[in-house]
This record gives sequence, structure tokens and C-alpha cells, in this order.
Amino acid sequence: MPSSSTHEPPKGRHQSQKAAASGWIGSALEYYDFFIYATAAALIFPQIFFPKGDPAIAIVASLATYGVGYVARPVGAFVLGHLGDTHGRKQVLVWCMFLMGFSTIAVGLLPTYDQVGLLAPVLLVVLRLIQGFAVAGEISGASSMILEHAPFGRRGFFASFALQGVQAGQILAAAVFLPLAHYMPAEQFNTWGWRIPFLLSFIVILAGWMIRREVDETPAFAQEEKTAPQSRPRSPVVDAFKYHWADMLRVVGMALMNVIPVVATIFGAAYAVQPAYGIGFAKDVYLWIPVLGNILAVAVIPSVGNLSDRIGRRPPIIVGALLSGLLAFGYLYAISIHNVPLAVAMSLLMWGLVYQGYNAVFPAFYPELFPTRTRVSAMAIAQNAGTAITAMLPALFTAVAPPGAANIWLTVGAITFGITAIAAFAAFTARETFRVPMDQLGQRGAAALPASEYDQLRAESVAAARSTGAAPV
Repeated sequence: MPSSSTHEPPKGRHQSQKAAASGWIGSALEYYDFFIYATAAALIFPQIFFPKGDPAIAIVASLATYGVGYVARPVGAFVLGHLGDTHGRKQVLVWCMFLMGFSTIAVGLLPTYDQVGLLAPVLLVVLRLIQGFAVAGEISGASSMILEHAPFGRRGFFASFALQGVQAGQILAAAVFLPLAHYMPAEQFNTWGWRIPFLLSFIVILAGWMIRREVDETPAFAQEEKTAPQSRPRSPVVDAFKYHWADMLRVVGMALMNVIPVVATIFGAAYAVQPAYGIGFAKDVYLWIPVLGNILAVAVIPSVGNLSDRIGRRPPIIVGALLSGLLAFGYLYAISIHNVPLAVAMSLLMWGLVYQGYNAVFPAFYPELFPTRTRVSAMAIAQNAGTAITAMLPALFTAVAPPGAANIWLTVGAITFGITAIAAFAAFTARETFRVPMDQLGQRGAAALPASEYDQLRAESVAAARSTGAAPV
């Protein structure tokens, strides 16, 4: 029987932990930046970056700059995916971090419309495009790096830290932005206070750079680089579409699970708060739903990732998809009957807890579906395609269930459950990957280790983690 070292990266658990920390802080930076931008686009940008003639137009234009970031994602997925598969995971992650971080800092330094006129919104859009471009490569690159450094039998646990960082970044953003908006005098906040959260990105960049420079390139990519140049793909993107289009379609389908946070934090909030819908929840109640949901998710994610190392990737995703889709009915119904405690509880159960069956597992499952040479490209393109589709859902929900419509909760809930059923079906049709050795991932006919051998190797990895003082979970 092979020893555990056969399946463990050469430099051992220290690199595994550094890779997980690198993925965590990169994801935290990404979603810290996205959250503060979304908040500022709603609260402050209409007043300072756009003409003052029509406040409604200024609000629409400001929110449109947030959506512009999604336009750049497909381009970023192709470019950064290619770089990650040809120049290495470490290099592309450093580029993503600096692009995202410095574009965010630059937003905090922008002149206002009163100072430079139309140049102000133009610069805002350019920086938002850069942010969207950078985001497209972060999760796929970070997931691939963590996965390829992780000890065999623990890939799900380690990869889940990329998504724990996402939730932590949003908590950090709320902790910085919301108190400033609430406690600072309005004039000071509108003049300079809103810039503070953007400028604080420098601290996160510095911490991320110090961690990422200590992480080695992954053994899987280094081994790929040793192969004869003529046997390497000229274009990983072309190879991904040519040989792995079916699994890319499955990832697109599973990525539609982003419908759950859309329902929880975007449409659900509008349904509950906007006067046109007539429900009349207090706005400050819904400011807390993302915060509480992310706090719960941070606690849950590593345990779910660890569970996927024991029972497989597909079961948590399938159960999480179907159950969270069903819970969407309860969440929206609670809003419709104006039951605030029930709505908050259902949101936390649907999004903060059950949704993590998908959210905690996909950072391991997606890259495991593809071979080393096309891994970042295939995941980045497919995941961003699925996520981009869900960005259109708030408009769809509003169109089919406008203010004044009957049974809004039932209509939107049915669409939501249908979408989560598509995601569950996509996961069901995928092959299980958790017991497949790293060098066989993405290959047709790859042989998974027998359960008994896998369990022994995993137990050895957990025991080794305990012996070094690392939390094995």
C-alpha cells in the first residue's frame, strides 16, 4: 500500500497552510473591495461623481458602474485563466491582487464631478472595469493553488478557505464602512469619510503580498512545466473548450447557485424594503442580513469542506442546492406576511447555513474536474459565465413579479427552486473526484483509490496535522 507521501506535495503541510492563507486573504481583499464599492455606489457616488440635474438618473448611473464590473469578467477569465495555466498559479494571483487592490485605492483618490466634470464618472468606470477583470482570475487561481498544495484526502478542507475568505472580506467591509456611514456627520462623510475604506485596501494588499511571496509554485504545475514543450498546449483555453466542454457546462450549471445570495440580499431586500411592494420592513434590518449570514458562513465553511473529504463533493452540493431552493419559498413567504424574525431566520438558514453545502465545496470540486494544464482557464471561464447569468436575475424577478402582482413569494420562489434544481442536476451528472489522485484529475477513466486505502491516507494526513499543532477539523 502506498504511503501518504506519495499523494502529498513535496514541501509538506507548511506550503499547504501558506497556500490556504494566500487564497483566504486574496478572496477577502476581492470581496472587501466589491462590498465597499457596492455600498458606496448606492450611498454616496450619485452625489459626488455624476451631474446633479436629475437625482434618479444619477442613482441609476451609479449603480450601473457596479454592474460594469461583470462586463469585464469574461475577458478577465480568458486572459487570467490563460496566464494561470501558462505562467503559474502564484504569478497570476499576485497580478490579480495588485490589479484589484490598487484600482480600489485609486477609487478612493478620484476627483469628484465638481472638480473635473465628466472625467470623474469616466475614471470610475475604468477602475470598475479593472476590478471586474481582476476578480475573474482570483477564485479559480486561488482554488487551484490551494488544491494543488493540499495533502491528499484534505483537498476539500483546504480549498474551502478560499470561500471563507470571501465571507470574511464582506464582514470586514461592513465593519469598516457601515459605522463610518452611520456615525460620521453627513458633510464629512460625503467629503472625505467615504474614501477611508477604499484607502485601507493598502493594508490588505501589503498583508497579501507578504503571504503570497512565501508560497511556492504548486508541485502539479511545476511537474507540468517539466514536460516536453511540444506536448504542452499552446492555448489552454482552446484545449479546455475542445476536450472539457462537458465539464465546463456542468460548472456553468452549478455556478447558477449564486441565485441564493441574489434572492437573500438583493431581491429579498428590495421586496421587503421598497415602498412600491408595500411590505414596509425597516432598512436597517436588512443591512444586518449580509453581516449575520457571512458570520454564520465563516463558522460553517471549513466543516462542510472537511465533510466533502469524507463523503464526496457531490452530496453536499446536491443537498445544499435543493434544500436552499426549497427554503427560498419560506424566506420570501416570511417577507410577504411581514414577519421580521422569521424572515431573518429563514435567510440565515437558507443562505448562511444550507447554501454552504455548495459554497464551501465548489473551490475543490471545480478544479478537480479539470487537468493541470487547463485547470485555471476552464474553471475561470465556466464559473464566471454562470455567475454572469445570475447577475441578470434581479431584473427577471422584478419583471415577472412586479409590485402589485399576486403571489410574488410563490413566483420568485418557484424560479429560484428551478434554478437550484438545474445546479443539483449538473452536480449529479458530474463524476466524483474526492478519491482521485492529483495526477489523474480531469482524465477520462481516472481511477479513484479504494475507499479503505483513501480513508487510511486521509487519517494519516489528519494525524500529521494534529502532531504539528495545525487544526485538523
